[in-house]
Amino acid sequence: MLKSSLFQPTQLKRVIFFISFDIVISIATISIAYLLRFNFHIPPNFLDSMFRAMWILIPIKIALFFIFKIYFIAWRYFGLVEYRRIVFAHIFAYSIFYLIVIFFYEFFRPFPRSVVVIDLFLSLFFIGFIRISKRLYIERTTSNIQKRTLIIGANERAITIIKSAWAEEIPYQPIALISNKRDLIGTYFSNLMVYGINRLSSVIDELDIEAVIIAKRLNQKELDRLFTKLHKEGVNEIKVAQLLKDDKPTLKDISIEDLLARQPKDLDKKSIASFIKDKIVLITGAGGSIGSEISRQVEIFGAKKIILVDNSEFNLYSINEQIDNSKSVAIMQNVQERDMLEKTLKRYTPDIVIHAAAYKHVPLCEENIKEAINNNIIGTKNVIDLSIKYRAKKIILISTDKAVRPTNVMGTTKRICELYARAVPPEESEIVAVRFGNVLGSSGSVIPKFKSQIAKGEAITVTHRDITRYFMLIPEACQLVLQAGSIAKGGELFILDMGEPIKIYDLAKKMIELSGRDDIEIKITGLRAGEKLYEELLISDAELKTKYSSILVSQNPPIDYKELESKIYNLVNSSDNTTLLKLLKDIVPEFNHQRN
Repeated sequence: MLKSSLFQPTQLKRVIFFISFDIVISIATISIAYLLRFNFHIPPNFLDSMFRAMWILIPIKIALFFIFKIYFIAWRYFGLVEYRRIVFAHIFAYSIFYLIVIFFYEFFRPFPRSVVVIDLFLSLFFIGFIRISKRLYIERTTSNIQKRTLIIGANERAITIIKSAWAEEIPYQPIALISNKRDLIGTYFSNLMVYGINRLSSVIDELDIEAVIIAKRLNQKELDRLFTKLHKEGVNEIKVAQLLKDDKPTLKDISIEDLLARQPKDLDKKSIASFIKDKIVLITGAGGSIGSEISRQVEIFGAKKIILVDNSEFNLYSINEQIDNSKSVAIMQNVQERDMLEKTLKRYTPDIVIHAAAYKHVPLCEENIKEAINNNIIGTKNVIDLSIKYRAKKIILISTDKAVRPTNVMGTTKRICELYARAVPPEESEIVAVRFGNVLGSSGSVIPKFKSQIAKGEAITVTHRDITRYFMLIPEACQLVLQAGSIAKGGELFILDMGEPIKIYDLAKKMIELSGRDDIEIKITGLRAGEKLYEELLISDAELKTKYSSILVSQNPPIDYKELESKIYNLVNSSDNTTLLKLLKDIVPEFNHQRN
């Protein structure tokens, strides 16, 4: 145990080791410099000046090495940047020594001044060599246990990845780099050749590349194209270098979210902060995929108090644990229970109410029509009515693309919620609805389902080969919801720009590629009850742009409030599915129920 602790490397031992070696090397280089100067025969009268040079120059060098923090560099990380510091330290040290020689020349006489230059170059060579030896050793010994790796991007992050590889902190051996910068192509990064992006295929083939690490920032389309190309070249292990922590790269696999994510270019965080800061915000469905992210976002943007309402104990507990408890209040309630909900609104009188609670799964709502109506329509009516009663300044309803020309019960209930938000007398409140498509990775959505099927080795089930859906990252969707709320004046139906729809079949193929498995099939099962082949976001072409290109506003005409309320009352007092479907059709004439 004493032996193992004695040889255990520490910062102090490293410093002592290098100081000792630097002293020995410096004595040797000064001696060699004199020998070279005098053709390997030093006159006896010059020996005293040689020893004086050692006594004065070596302490100066050691002191400058400390000032330049050379003794605090881990030798396994030694590279060009570190060697440059050694060069500067030498220049300063030898300049100081030369000035001393000039001012105190009588003390050194006789002294051959050319020795200073000779010793400078000898010292730079030998002191640099002893430090680079560890790196050379690591490169030689790790090549067999690390995967031959190509780095995309020639930058500081790439250098850090290379150093981590030398230190055996990651199981990758960088072989070369790829860059699209002309001035870097053909140069070397830490002794690794930089090739142009046009050489990608040949480099992978010629250098027998097994893995790729992406060290540069790429947008979604660039990353998707690169992934597809690498996969065609037979490279299945692809990592993305994320933000660095403690000078070490964090490597992660490419996810389907990375390939599909659309980052809005006009996200206005100042507008959101002005909207949320110092407000009391109540969020229904706070534990769900959308509600929980909105809860986190309003905390980030400075809400004074966050009222979390959810009827799921686990979901409510989970989100409450993520929010500052001095700001959050967790209330386990069902929005269908009007009396309980009213106590909450009366007690906290929120400035902003964001209604995210809803039943959202199409097949379940088809099998439970009455329950879907009670939760989605009556629950929304309760939230809006009580928020108006207790003077919430802004009420934001989260809606869905399935509300557009709905073919299922869930979409129809959400369309009725949009109509009610537009029809109800707002009094002092501003009521808006925000509609968007699928969010990546939400509970029960297609991506977690596909991931689970791949993990189990099962066939991926797709309902139709041509079915498409819109997708957006949850954080971006929720930020745009808040941004839409910040510009709302009341009565608007905002639609988030979801980009181009994505074929679910292509999504499934991409996820299989990402998994690296070749034993997963795609099985077509047929459209489910109420399921659309294509989702829409707009009801008509009468949509107007806002000052943000990512947010559209629909000119959705209001309907008679009393008439709508009467029809909702009929829904409440009916229980037969056939009657309920007829009543839903009466409120939403475009409802075209697809029973399949």
